Amino acid sequence: MSSNRAVAYKGAGKVEVVDIDYPGYELKDGPGVNPANIGRKLPHGAILKVVTTNICGSDQHMVRGRTTAPEGLVLGHEITGEVIDVGPGVEFIKTGDLVSVPFNISCGRCVNCKIGRTEICLNVNPDRPGSAYGYVDMGGWVGGQAEYVLVPYADWNLLKFPDKDQALEKILDLTMLSDIFPTGYHGAVTAGVGPGSSVYIAGAGPVGLAAAVGAQLLGAAVVIVADMQEDRLASARAFGCETINVAEQDPREQIARILGREEVDCGVDAVGFEAKGHGHDAKEAPATVLNTLMDVTKAGGALGIPGLYVTGDPGGVDEAAKEGSLSLRLGLGWAKALGFMTGQCPVMRYHRPLMEAILHDRVHIADAVNATVISLDDAPRGYAEFDKGAAKKFVIDPHGTTGLATAS
Repeated sequence: MSSNRAVAYKGAGKVEVVDIDYPGYELKDGPGVNPANIGRKLPHGAILKVVTTNICGSDQHMVRGRTTAPEGLVLGHEITGEVIDVGPGVEFIKTGDLVSVPFNISCGRCVNCKIGRTEICLNVNPDRPGSAYGYVDMGGWVGGQAEYVLVPYADWNLLKFPDKDQALEKILDLTMLSDIFPTGYHGAVTAGVGPGSSVYIAGAGPVGLAAAVGAQLLGAAVVIVADMQEDRLASARAFGCETINVAEQDPREQIARILGREEVDCGVDAVGFEAKGHGHDAKEAPATVLNTLMDVTKAGGALGIPGLYVTGDPGGVDEAAKEGSLSLRLGLGWAKALGFMTGQCPVMRYHRPLMEAILHDRVHIADAVNATVISLDDAPRGYAEFDKGAAKKFVIDPHGTTGLATAS
């Protein structure tokens, strides 16, 4: 039996690299595993040697202690890897394939999967529709910030790269297909971005920057990115975005300066439930982003909301926030007839065309999000720097495959 090492949540503010079981074709008991999933047979699964696995802002919410994640949970839902073994029920995926893993775990068999709503699969999580690797309340599937990971329903879930050598040359772009590139793109699509659009994107973290790249790919005329950290805004300006520092500037006034009018066509929330208010000494105010987006988006426009909102937040600013209740100006949204789209991104809807855009040099998402490769042992450092607001997307390389890991 081979060994396996992984990044595990060890309590608020703490992660460790630990020894875990090598994956097999049965879901075992462990931190966060739903009892109804224990013993589940996985003949349709494949075991991957992880090539790259990224630290996500959603992981950071758990590590900050802002969810009900149990200690010991193995983290990581952004996974790219090489297939090294397949179960007896796998027909098309082969050993040696280099693949991207959608962070949504889906069965391909239920009514939601059959209509393309893979983010709310009905058969993989006994708690609720939808599942993901290494994430709280998502069924207990083992995370991929590890040396090896199991992917269920491999023929359905895995996106095979057509040329392995070409894929390895572009691995820092392709690693973003598991989550943030489709997620940001989904935010832009559901906001209605199209040729000639103006769009306001709240948040210049990796998902916000991916949404900005997606908006440009969709033909937006003006992409405005707002954040409170100047180095993140500099990343947005580097690929042609307008920016607003909401710690210092009023969004409406700055939109008017940029566009000559105070409202945009479309809005994207890439911040989520840990949002702060505006101004120098802003405190956490989780409804701020959504209310601002309703204010600055034109009547009849739409909001794409890929930013994460949760049903349980132990660190919420008040009792309402602790259960995910926010003080939204819904009357304003109703009066302006705004559309809202929330929830996880259905990655499989987008990852193949976005892969083609990467392979044919139409987009360079790794540069836009400042992809920074680190070793598995350096994962705790990556989490600590990301928590401090580093303008980077940390990519963990557990086996040194890329040869690009930075020293600690």
